[in-house]
Amino acid sequence: MLSDPNVQEILMDITDDEKHSFPIIECILKGKTNDLEIAEETEIKLNTVRKVLYKLYDAGIATYKKSNDPETHKFIYSWKFDQDKVNDIIIEKYDKFSEEIDKSIEYEEENMFFACNSNHRYKFEEATENNFTCPKCGDSLEFQDNSAIITELLRKKDERMPLKRSTGK
Repeated sequence: MLSDPNVQEILMDITDDEKHSFPIIECILKGKTNDLEIAEETEIKLNTVRKVLYKLYDAGIATYKKSNDPETHKFIYSWKFDQDKVNDIIIEKYDKFSEEIDKSIEYEEENMFFACNSNHRYKFEEATENNFTCPKCGDSLEFQDNSAIITELLRKKDERMPLKRSTGK
């Protein structure tokens, strides 16, 4: 799971701490749930472990149960990592990205563009209003074939499709 680039990206966005977050999550996935055990197992300072865990908690990816140690009377926090929530975040992020790409594709398909040598780009309506002269640099505006842009947008959309897309959501 942690080797998935989509998961890594989400965790980095949440924790801003790749160096510590991955070992902490691996530790939880291996069955160490107590923050003290995690700190001991990973050799990461307890405050850092807690900081990462609370960031995961705030994002809804980790949950905890608080109990009282009968010997020391200190609170013990037992943590759980929610892999399904990570998948949900990946799908939500993909859906938002996909929607933005779809809008860009639609914009490119529905418009005819003209550009100057300096790559200032205008829709047909803007180009005609300016007599096919670039208002920024004064060069003439020539038709620009945007099929390569559309192809690139489609490629980016396919490239970013999450691996766990078929979760039924």
